[in-house]
Amino acid sequence: MDKIWLSHYPAGIPADINPDAFPSLVALYQHSVAAFADKTAFQHMGINLTYAELAELSQAFAAYLQQELGMRKGQRLAIMLPNCLQYPVALFGALQAGLIVVNVNPLYTARELQLQLADCGAQTIIILANFTQTLETIIQQTAVEHVIVSELGDLLHLKGYMVNFVVKHVKHLVPEHHLENAIPFKQVLEVARDLPFNHLEIKGEDLAFLQYTGGTTGISKGAMLSHRNMVANVEQASAWLKPVLKVGEEVVITALPLYHIFALTANCLTFMSFGGCNVLITNPRDFPAFIQTLSEVPFTAITGVNTLFNALTQQTAFADLDFSQLRITLGGGMAVQSTVAARWEQITGIPLLEAYGLTEAAPAVCINPLDAPHYTGSAGLPVPSTEIGILSPYGEELKVGEVGELCVKGPQVMRGYWRNESETRKVFDANGWLHTGDMAFLDPQGYVHIVDRQKDMILVSGFNVYPNEIEAVVMDEGRILEVAAVGVPDERSGETVKLVVVRRDPITREELLDYCRANLTAYKLPKYIEFRSELPKNNVGKILRRVLRET
Repeated sequence: MDKIWLSHYPAGIPADINPDAFPSLVALYQHSVAAFADKTAFQHMGINLTYAELAELSQAFAAYLQQELGMRKGQRLAIMLPNCLQYPVALFGALQAGLIVVNVNPLYTARELQLQLADCGAQTIIILANFTQTLETIIQQTAVEHVIVSELGDLLHLKGYMVNFVVKHVKHLVPEHHLENAIPFKQVLEVARDLPFNHLEIKGEDLAFLQYTGGTTGISKGAMLSHRNMVANVEQASAWLKPVLKVGEEVVITALPLYHIFALTANCLTFMSFGGCNVLITNPRDFPAFIQTLSEVPFTAITGVNTLFNALTQQTAFADLDFSQLRITLGGGMAVQSTVAARWEQITGIPLLEAYGLTEAAPAVCINPLDAPHYTGSAGLPVPSTEIGILSPYGEELKVGEVGELCVKGPQVMRGYWRNESETRKVFDANGWLHTGDMAFLDPQGYVHIVDRQKDMILVSGFNVYPNEIEAVVMDEGRILEVAAVGVPDERSGETVKLVVVRRDPITREELLDYCRANLTAYKLPKYIEFRSELPKNNVGKILRRVLRET
């Protein structure tokens, strides 16, 4: 397809970027910490971490991984942390040690955690103390040998002692655990002060992340994202933002979790490349505390998903904030709804602009022009050095305005799925296109419009939920004859899960919901459960989810 979108690029944005501008993500990081040493890199609960302090702590962490734990280049380190200062320390420490980072959702159930850790083969995990009980129940079924345990306030100086006391003894959020030989994070940093760090040569083709996703179908798979993939996507996003951002002056609100690819690339890495400050929000659902933080910080940018923006605009105190410094609001992870965008612009005076991406593309594929005066209703224009194809089911390239599957090529596209050739072959065709599973069309200006999802994926607050996984868990309960999981509209989360169930033996809605709570992360839980005597099927016996969604 001709790159018709290039003629509609805002002034100053190049058609192509150099994916080898830095030989690795580590080199890009080291460039920033040298250039912006005295600037604040991350802020959490009012405590600042400068680029120089981040460089010192992350290198110490890397030295500990090398010298004390004996970790070698190419081994995997799992990070199971919410947004806190320990996250970037662990992230950049692991990357400097040549390790492959595996981001883990701290809210995973034991079953979900076991599946991911077993698949990636991580030998070491750094985990928040709040979630250690989950790890304790499944660690024997994984390759994990070393566990580093951190408490939320560990890098918050004197304030941290109070934070840790409240979390543990007032809110009772830290359970007792008996993880053998678990190492406190503070002890790691104490020991690491005296350890030498061995600098490694890290190349673009080396893997930086195993970023787990459901891909286009099925159980979670590890997208292999190389250093070159990540550098390319940071360069693509940076090229898009450069005409707008001010080097060394940006303050971005990071409410989405850094373990999610959107916040990881868009906030942590891209704003770092400009010497910006990431203000970390651990629990954005605590709106009074969240809005209090917003009132104390002269933020210039904020990213999020539609549900977050929707919830913020419902808070009376949010409308009273000072938005005079805000220049960028970027929504991704799920479709931005026009009503939410309109409310956001009315309150803040800034348009809520949409971006589109997927884990397999590190993630940015399309972004709306930042000089757009209002919400456009599209996913934006393809970023530099990106090819877009709208393909028919037969692989034919479709014309402008015709709906087909959105396919992508570019230096940001993953190498494939970790140790899963069969799934890799499903998403890459013979011509090298990455098939996204999303139905879309291109308008005459080159804007991408997402129409629908090709598969039965359910999108809950920007997180992919896959019916096959939900159904497999429910069937394991033992009293279920048949089940189908479908997505239904939800005002708060965009979509939510509905179960349609045929019982084998008596079971109540409450019993089934309790079982799901024990085996599924909260965002995967069914909000609705309907019992039926039979499910609609096609002539070969396949359950027709489409019919269930429509009835």
